Amino acid sequence: MRVKHDIVIIGGGPAGMAAAVSAYDAGVRDVGIFDREESLGGILKQCIHNGFGLHKLGEELTGPEYAAVYEKKVKERGIKVYYNTMAVSVTPERVVTAQSEEGMIVFEAGAVVLAMGCRERSRGALNIPGTRPAGVYSAGTAQKLMNTEGFSVGKKVVILGSGDIGLIMARRMTLEGAKVEAVCEIMPYSGGLKRNIVQCLDDFGIPLYLSTTVSEIHGDNRVTGVTIAPVDENRNPIEGKGRYIECDTLLLSVGLIPEHELTRGALIGIDPMTNGAVVDSMRQTDIKGIFSCGNVLQVHDLVDYVSDEAELAGLGAAKFIKGVLSENGKVAVRAENGVRYALPQVIEKDNTEDVSLYLRVTKPFGRVKIKAECGGKVIASAVKIKASPGEMEKLKLNKGTVTGEVTVSLEEL
Repeated sequence: MRVKHDIVIIGGGPAGMAAAVSAYDAGVRDVGIFDREESLGGILKQCIHNGFGLHKLGEELTGPEYAAVYEKKVKERGIKVYYNTMAVSVTPERVVTAQSEEGMIVFEAGAVVLAMGCRERSRGALNIPGTRPAGVYSAGTAQKLMNTEGFSVGKKVVILGSGDIGLIMARRMTLEGAKVEAVCEIMPYSGGLKRNIVQCLDDFGIPLYLSTTVSEIHGDNRVTGVTIAPVDENRNPIEGKGRYIECDTLLLSVGLIPEHELTRGALIGIDPMTNGAVVDSMRQTDIKGIFSCGNVLQVHDLVDYVSDEAELAGLGAAKFIKGVLSENGKVAVRAENGVRYALPQVIEKDNTEDVSLYLRVTKPFGRVKIKAECGGKVIASAVKIKASPGEMEKLKLNKGTVTGEVTVSLEEL
């Protein structure tokens, strides 16, 4: 079966829904979303904790409540949604092949928005020595089992990694009566938001061990314990320093990876720092008419920023369909001196609109100034009391300020 849409959006999570609403409101009515699940919302459906929407909606919501706000907007506009439909390929000519319950569907799109989200890094990527018993879960899998399926995953828990999902699951497990014995982080600093460290660990007296990893998993049929050990400067466990912790469950919160297989298949350039596409300020990739947004582009820590970014991608796709997307020359954005990456990676020269730069720093800093320079002149700056890799920073470039290559850097104060 072949179907034509002006704009096809792959993914029905917060990014996909926000992009669809934005494109529709920009005047393009022929928009189609397809999602591999039976309902919209993506990962938000299992995130039953609060903290969503403070920036974007001005109120504190749970994940399902935030998703419901955008799902209502999608339905009010009559946007076509294909449920239980999974994209298997995207071509540079904007032809999307998907597998549905009815069989294969070929979508011919005027523009494509990639909003597939991200996945968790698995145990297999860590090469942890020991046996392979039951009781080892990624934090997101445990979250889904507990919050949407109603299963308890364990009673005595060790968590490896201090990403936000791991921190939130430490609190969730405690509230359900489990004992979280330890949270281990291989880096000398936590990878999660400060508010989650305070609310999920400190408030419940859960210990966080920095520069520490799980060096061995014990157990035959089920996990019986783990050995944790401090690591050296190369992040390898120090021999003879390990100690055994009895537990029946090990949760892994060791990073998120953008679902960029479709991105690569469309021959789109990938940024090695973000593992997502290289995009301009409207989130258009280096393949014209294909846009990317949300966690498939860069891993966000706030869904509010996901929605902001997706609205840009939806607007960009609508402008492309109408033939009014700016074709001005593009200039590169470089990250250096303490800034790990800045996105978008390219910006329209003599930018006709304000541009928000998203960036992350390389390590924790105290008081710093983040600045963007162009032609030897500072065009934007912001002073932060502190900055850490776990918290995304934002810098606004006013319209008309980008006349050449932009360098984003950090200055300690």
